[in-house]
Amino acid sequence: MNDGMTSNRPYLVRALYEWVTDNGMTPHVLVDADVTGVDVPREAIQNGKIILNIAPSAVGGIELGNDWISLTTRFSGQSRAISFPVGAVIAIYARENGQGMMFAEKDGSPPDGPDKPKSTVEDLPTPKAPHLKVIK
Repeated sequence: MNDGMTSNRPYLVRALYEWVTDNGMTPHVLVDADVTGVDVPREAIQNGKIILNIAPSAVGGIELGNDWISLTTRFSGQSRAISFPVGAVIAIYARENGQGMMFAEKDGSPPDGPDKPKSTVEDLPTPKAPHLKVIK
């Protein structure tokens, strides 16, 4: 469903990142390492995914762009520059309580699970015209 709008994913990632850090918690992202362009340490990938701590205290030079996320962090004591497309982000959440958001695999398709809408706008009943009567 492309209605001419850009993806909302980068905006939501930035908003949730800010929300988590403003609340004194540690933002983590779950990234699909199999997406083309993901540049992360291969040894840190488990089951095709990687969890990254993106807290300001854990990373340097973080850029949460519309197309790419890039940062510098440490793996096994080694400083590494990593980057990945925003579309590879599966979830962003607070480590301490798990609050955050999971994304659909592809933009425009609703995620599976309990938050999946039960109906669409087309499924809703058409509202009836108001019926008013003038009384004098």
